[in-house]
Amino acid sequence: MNLISRLNQTQLALTEQLITYQQEDGSFKLCFESGTMTDAYMLLLLSHVNQEYDLQKKLAYRLLRTQSEHGYWKLYEDDLGHLSSTIEAYTALYISGFAKKSDPSMKAAESFIVKKGGVEQAHISTKTLLALHHLYPWPTLFPLPLFLIQLPKWMPFSFYRYSAYVKTHFAALLILGHTRFHVKRKHNRHIQHLYISSKHLQLRKRKRTKLSSYTKAAFQKAETYLLHHIEQDGTLHSYSSGTLLMFYALLALGYKKQSPIMEQALEGLKTHLYTEGKEGHIQNSPSTIWDTALIATAIQQTNTVEKQTTIAASVHYILANQQENGGWGFSTSNSINPDVDDTHACLRLLSSYLHLPETKRAWRAGFSWLLSRQNRDGGWAAFEKDSRAALFIPLENGTDTIMDPSSPDLTGRTLECLGNYGHLSAKHPAVEKAIKWLEKHQQKDGNWQGRWGVSYIYGTWAAVTGMRAVGVPIENESLQHARRWLESIQLLDGGWGESCKSDVEQRFIPLQFSTVVHTAWALDALISLYDRPTKQMEDALTLLMDWVRTSSIRSTYPTGGGLPGQFYIHYHSYPLLWPLVTFTNYKHKYVKTKAK
Repeated sequence: MNLISRLNQTQLALTEQLITYQQEDGSFKLCFESGTMTDAYMLLLLSHVNQEYDLQKKLAYRLLRTQSEHGYWKLYEDDLGHLSSTIEAYTALYISGFAKKSDPSMKAAESFIVKKGGVEQAHISTKTLLALHHLYPWPTLFPLPLFLIQLPKWMPFSFYRYSAYVKTHFAALLILGHTRFHVKRKHNRHIQHLYISSKHLQLRKRKRTKLSSYTKAAFQKAETYLLHHIEQDGTLHSYSSGTLLMFYALLALGYKKQSPIMEQALEGLKTHLYTEGKEGHIQNSPSTIWDTALIATAIQQTNTVEKQTTIAASVHYILANQQENGGWGFSTSNSINPDVDDTHACLRLLSSYLHLPETKRAWRAGFSWLLSRQNRDGGWAAFEKDSRAALFIPLENGTDTIMDPSSPDLTGRTLECLGNYGHLSAKHPAVEKAIKWLEKHQQKDGNWQGRWGVSYIYGTWAAVTGMRAVGVPIENESLQHARRWLESIQLLDGGWGESCKSDVEQRFIPLQFSTVVHTAWALDALISLYDRPTKQMEDALTLLMDWVRTSSIRSTYPTGGGLPGQFYIHYHSYPLLWPLVTFTNYKHKYVKTKAK
């Protein structure tokens, strides 16, 4: 079978496989899989409220299954143990009663934790989880001062200047940290054996103090923010992490576990459950809108006439989920927090249906919103425009969470949409500014760092394909510099792979093996830079067609970025849709060329 025949066959197989995930409403539902954090939080909460034992078992099974043979839990394959994840998983299993301290696997985890410095060295989010269950002392001086929420938006440090994602979590944390709230445990299990100091003795010293009128006023504002941003499904901004913190924060304010708002929050969290066999995973934010837009567009671009019904159903779903300002969010339940990435993804899908008045109106509103989100520096960020929140809070990953600056991946993907679907060229003022921003932020070795994908391959793919879409010529020095870099990092197995460590080290770190997704991104970028395929590109294409046939670490390695060093995502859609996009682009560009 020749290359083109294999390509056609693989395209069809991927398309058919993706279609099996489509729901009756036209959406595509695939798992947004991350580490242990949401499962550990949920298991501890359900254990505390004594609900959903079957769900508790599912979460515990996943935690037990994902523990490494060395005793620790890790975030990705080449991670040599993640302390905070190990503490979270250990604590959830032990406190909920699904594992004993004396179990060999738990003893191995304990040994790892102590060797790495104990719970004292955990991430602040892990310490928060422990503090909520009276397993770690709240700090005497909580790092989030109450005055943040009292300041007007025009002031540099104001709570209201942060992104919606940050406000979602900070509102609850302001209440929890300043009340030093914790639930009452129903047993005497503790984790003092995971400490290497006597810090746990501080747990005995907690005293209730009378709240000042200033503190009460701040709490009231935080409570109001939480209540006003609950979605119809009961979740806070559609985030599991934020909803879980909200549950504890409302308990701290005197809400009863049985109150409607609390029960709705639990029900909403349960809708984030992904089950596979006897295991369960709480997705932090189901990626339904994102996946639907990307998958339906990928299928649409194959020009398969028989799939038009599939695509039309997805278009209907996307139209139904457009927000009032014209943008789209990440999850179906997200009705008040649009973002740039999801908006340009949805616009791509709608672009072939502009002959329909409803679609044309929606597309124009979305396109206008997308253009309006360009920052003054020329780039695009995820959630906020011209985010100027001042960073003075001493929090781990503070820069990554609090700040929402322009990024190469958002800017590049937006340019690709503006060029290929909005038909804007490099002469358009907004496009010209964005190109200059990308050229200015290219790294010395020729790559760009992505924020929401792993990491330098993702950012480079986005920047290159975006610049090409708006007419930047192949000969452009920035593009040629990127091409040389991409070709220089091709692995010995013929593909491309990048470690999640890259975003922590702030430099490209290769994997020892290629991943399906990184190979698809790198190859797609090179397709945009060559008029004819090179031998290396054809070989990589052949390998990619082989790799998509079976599930392996090449397809399950996380390629989605969340929080450097703490949160990475394995999108179950990515190993299917991104190769399909690359195969289609290869055919559209080169098959016709060869036929001449």
